[in-house]
Amino acid sequence: MKAPSGTLAVHRKGRLDIWDALIRLFLIAASLACLLPFVHVAVKSVSEDAYVIANKVFLWPQGFTLAAYSKILADASILRSLYVSVVVTVAFTILGMILTICAAYPLSRKQLMGRKTITFLFTFTLFFSGGLIPDYVLMSNLGLLDTIWSMILPLSFSAFNFLIMKSAINSSIPVSLEESARIDGAGHFRILFSIVLPLSKPIIATLSLFYAVGRWNAYQDALFYIKQNVDLRPLQLKLYYLVIQASESFQLEASTVVLSNPEVLKASVVVFATVPILCIYPFIQKYFVQGSLLGAVKE
Repeated sequence: MKAPSGTLAVHRKGRLDIWDALIRLFLIAASLACLLPFVHVAVKSVSEDAYVIANKVFLWPQGFTLAAYSKILADASILRSLYVSVVVTVAFTILGMILTICAAYPLSRKQLMGRKTITFLFTFTLFFSGGLIPDYVLMSNLGLLDTIWSMILPLSFSAFNFLIMKSAINSSIPVSLEESARIDGAGHFRILFSIVLPLSKPIIATLSLFYAVGRWNAYQDALFYIKQNVDLRPLQLKLYYLVIQASESFQLEASTVVLSNPEVLKASVVVFATVPILCIYPFIQKYFVQGSLLGAVKE
């Protein structure tokens, strides 16, 4: 004898509710695993040294103080490094998006001969690279060592972002729309600026975030290429030098700052370097999911 359809619906609803609860618990646990470490660092940066030494600081500040941040803001080298990071990130993002768009649009048009071969050459760089030593020799031969361009030009084009942009244009720009524009006398540049770019705002915002976050968090290239000109050290490289110092004395540009626990200064610099990029994300969040979905559609 079959059970009434209403009973089956209730059982199915109950099963779905259980799985829904488990999924929500998993997502909450994953979110907390990402959020709590940053909260701990932020709390430690505004706590007094004595509580940090005694390991009494977890998720709530003990002995609230902004002394570490005042020392950071008083140091001219930190502020100069912040300025360098902002300039490099903005220039890197703009240049990266220009190169990505200029490569993705023509290679997404089927009338371009040899587009599959050129796309393969771009994709090939995702799996193979010259290596660190050839990159350094190239930078040296080009005269880019100890210049701001050594942090902008080498990584300004991403083949991965190019593939995402190309797939997004293929999926969001109908061929009929381009043909209609050509009938009206529009050329490639007019189609690009009047049709493709306005319809590609979500993916442009998403890839701009990828470029900006990647450049903002990078310090390895600056570590290799910036040696003599300390004024060009970005904020992340400055953070690196502070973190690797194990002593209790931190030599800053203007004075020597002595802390009973250097972890407080390290935590404050981490927060100081993370907050700017966190302030940008809410303004492009509405484009992020939509742009990611567009870029995930294959040809």
